[in-house]
Amino acid sequence: MPVKIRLQRHGKKGKPFFWIVAADTRAKRDGKFLDKLGIYNPNTNPATIELDVDGAVKWLQNGAQPTDTARAILSYKGALLKKHLAVGVKKGALTEEQAEEKFKAWLEEKEGKVDAKKDSLDKAKEAEKAKALEAEKEANAKREAEAKEAEEAEAKAAAEAEAATAEATDEATVEQAEEDVEAATAEEAKAEDKKDA
Repeated sequence: MPVKIRLQRHGKKGKPFFWIVAADTRAKRDGKFLDKLGIYNPNTNPATIELDVDGAVKWLQNGAQPTDTARAILSYKGALLKKHLAVGVKKGALTEEQAEEKFKAWLEEKEGKVDAKKDSLDKAKEAEKAKALEAEKEANAKREAEAKEAEEAEAKAAAEAEAATAEATDEATVEQAEEDVEAATAEEAKAEDKKDA
């Protein structure tokens, strides 16, 4: 029975979530499988991969063929390296301890790279947040300045209107006073004319 190590899709529409399985090549993509080896979640950044490395190596040694994506995942998690080291041990090129040391060293290096990527992503996210906050502060300051300018313009317009009103009332009172003075002088002139007559 030809066996393939492949991905079996789960999850909802637009949010795929995969099981890594060893299945008969004739079985449906999401159908019957022989062994579940792990999970792969591409929705997170970096992608979440949980894999039973020893189980994958066992299936690879028994002749299971991984699909392209499954091969990339197995390589990323070190299953292909472990299989390669196991072949070296079988041929006598390495001892079991040497192979285990090499695999552990590779795992540590890989974990360091993944942690570095996570750190860089976190830093980028923080920098983006800081930039957005700065832009928001700038926009708020601009809005406040515009509101202040509008308030000042309103106050200035109100003051001008008040001054114009005061000026108009002053002019009106001056005119009224002049009219009163003219009327008073006219009455005096009439009175004098009456006295003279």
